[in-house]
Amino acid sequence: MTYPSKLPSKWKGICQEGQDFNSSLCNSKLIGVRYFNKGVTLTMNSARDTIGHGTHTSSTAAGNYVEGASYFGYADGVARGMAPRARVAMYKVIWDEGRCASDVLAGMDQAVADGVDIISISMGFDGVPLYEDPVAIASFGAMEKEILVSSSAGNNGPRGIPLHNGIAWVMTVAAGNFDRTYVASLTVGNDKEKEQHIIVGRSIFPLNAWVKNETLIYNKTLSKCDSLELLSQAPRAIIVCEDTGFLNDQMRAISGVTNLAGAIFVSKDPSRVDLESMSCPGVLISTMELATVIDYIKSSDNPIGAIKFRQTVTRKDIAPSVAGYTSRGPSPNCPAILKPDVMAPGSLVLASWIPNGSTALVGKNMLLTSEGFNLISGTSMACPHASGVAAMLRGVHPEWSHAAIRSAMMTTAAQLDSSMMPIKDFGLNYTAASPLAMGAGHMMPNKAMDPGLVYDATPQEYVSLLCSMNFTRNQIMTITRSNEYDCANSSSLDLNYPSFVAFYDKNVTTGAMLTHKFRRVVTNVGAATASYEVKVAPPVGVKVAVWPQRLVFGKKNEQRDYFVEITYGSDGEGMVSYGSIVWVEESGKHTVRSPIVVAPTSSAGSVWMHV
Repeated sequence: MTYPSKLPSKWKGICQEGQDFNSSLCNSKLIGVRYFNKGVTLTMNSARDTIGHGTHTSSTAAGNYVEGASYFGYADGVARGMAPRARVAMYKVIWDEGRCASDVLAGMDQAVADGVDIISISMGFDGVPLYEDPVAIASFGAMEKEILVSSSAGNNGPRGIPLHNGIAWVMTVAAGNFDRTYVASLTVGNDKEKEQHIIVGRSIFPLNAWVKNETLIYNKTLSKCDSLELLSQAPRAIIVCEDTGFLNDQMRAISGVTNLAGAIFVSKDPSRVDLESMSCPGVLISTMELATVIDYIKSSDNPIGAIKFRQTVTRKDIAPSVAGYTSRGPSPNCPAILKPDVMAPGSLVLASWIPNGSTALVGKNMLLTSEGFNLISGTSMACPHASGVAAMLRGVHPEWSHAAIRSAMMTTAAQLDSSMMPIKDFGLNYTAASPLAMGAGHMMPNKAMDPGLVYDATPQEYVSLLCSMNFTRNQIMTITRSNEYDCANSSSLDLNYPSFVAFYDKNVTTGAMLTHKFRRVVTNVGAATASYEVKVAPPVGVKVAVWPQRLVFGKKNEQRDYFVEITYGSDGEGMVSYGSIVWVEESGKHTVRSPIVVAPTSSAGSVWMHV
């Protein structure tokens, strides 16, 4: 794909030269490069990516079409970013030696000054208040210029510290799993035997290897696969490892010996195992499939097996699902606003990588490079998916605000998986996912282009939220970097956001009825005339009243407000329940959904249980 050679007139950026990076490397796709390292002592002054993280995320957001892309043959095909026609500017603020908040702030500020439309930042600061968080401070300035900041939620899982970037004026992105599976074919028996079985298991072993016609070994002692001493004494064979619950330890043990031809690993549910890497020639199968392998071994005088790697299967798994590693809400800085906002693909994402950068480990020492692509996981990978969609929305609707873009992505998100059941959460025993894990749901780019209604917000509304959270004037001035905002009439935490969070004190007498009221304003961005009716799916044990129950619009960009009253009783158990409010256009064209979360809290950063 080619791009016009003339850059946008608003563009003020430059291509800053540095070590291993000449300004001539910029072109009509990569139009700006800068680096910021005033806060870190470095051995290198350059925007050149030495790790691969920035290359991977930027190509996910806006990479051009590349034919023949793959990770050692896995996920082979044509690769492209979410917004392949978008231009890219890179601002390096993280270094091998570390990072400094002042550099992050300076980099984001410069991106705003240069004239970017979207900022995608796959990093965050844990455990810092808003007025000390460079992402919060810089993104407020971006928001004032209607630049949407898309950020990662963090990788601490459901039981770690809460998500970072839980900032009201930022889009916070959770990570999900999707329906592309990397596999290997395990054959037990050979064509000379009456009995032969082919089992498709999971693997991401990078070598173009075919472990063929090797003896299969299974015994109770050796097959624990946890003793380097015992494994190193085994004959050359494919060893069957029992499901001990320590799969990663088994993989490390097998990788530590050179005499084995391969390994068969076992899990009750292989689809729930994150195979970030496999440095030994192994394949992961289910306990049910293991029974077939063991029966064959016991019935054969000379059990033979083979494993063929580098295969990819799509649409085999039920997807999407919440990744186990993705950090969860509530936001410790602003629990009254539901975070994360949306979920996007984050697990084993194929995207570009730095030249000559090692991407795979085989055995103990051999590092391999995958021809410019890598498969990695994290909310860092989910964030640029959402950023790319936001960039497309900005291109299609240049008049939309940052809040309108985020709203469109939230209200059109999916809550059902490919089996038409509620999206599941890998991190919580595959139970139904809570909005505290996936936000409004899995983003749906095509639907977001035409959401029907959007929820908008102004800088003053965000300041009113800060005022209601009892920040001091100096703290608010630190965040906004302005003394012009007013805290008058700022008595409510009720921001015009496409979601609802209602708290109750879990120490309140059980059965006591509590009421929380909200006001929302929606803007018609669909047809000139439209009518919507409300449908409510209340959280368990909660009454939700909405009025009016019908919204009528006579022209495009017309606004209507509505009110929500949530009534609930303290259950004394400290559980979280959730539901939704959906505005359905009478023509059936648009459905505009907002999640509801009812939650106990004894402090802003309390840890919540989910139902």
